[in-house]
Amino acid sequence: MSKTIFVLNGPNLNMLGKREPGIYGGKTLADIEADCKAAGAELGLTIDFRQSNHEGILVDWLHEAADTAAGVAFNAGAYTHTSVALHDAIRAISPVPVIEVHISNVHAREEFRHKSMIAPAAKGVISGFGPQSYILALQALKTITQ
Repeated sequence: MSKTIFVLNGPNLNMLGKREPGIYGGKTLADIEADCKAAGAELGLTIDFRQSNHEGILVDWLHEAADTAAGVAFNAGAYTHTSVALHDAIRAISPVPVIEVHISNVHAREEFRHKSMIAPAAKGVISGFGPQSYILALQALKTITQ
């Protein structure tokens, strides 16, 4: 039986493919979802892929993960840098591992993106590998949830 991994995406990620392609590339979120599901199948994982622009919904999904997911790959978008609520939700669902994911290298961008509110609660952070960051997070979750 395969393990379920939540892949959660925060605000503005629904705009991938249109939004700043020089930073985020040309893939849409639907493309990344297809890539994650294909990689998940190869890894023996079931991928539950979701996106919301609303912080409270992301909190609810993290709470849901406590009961239904083996792990979470989480691109919180701009909430990464501002949300104590997401930090607390990740801590609340321990021991479910959460890996913070970023398409761009946030440390090579604006200074306000250098600090993550959720990284201290996450198992790890993968940043700067484009859409491949998601696949790396899935591989890491496969390894740490065995």
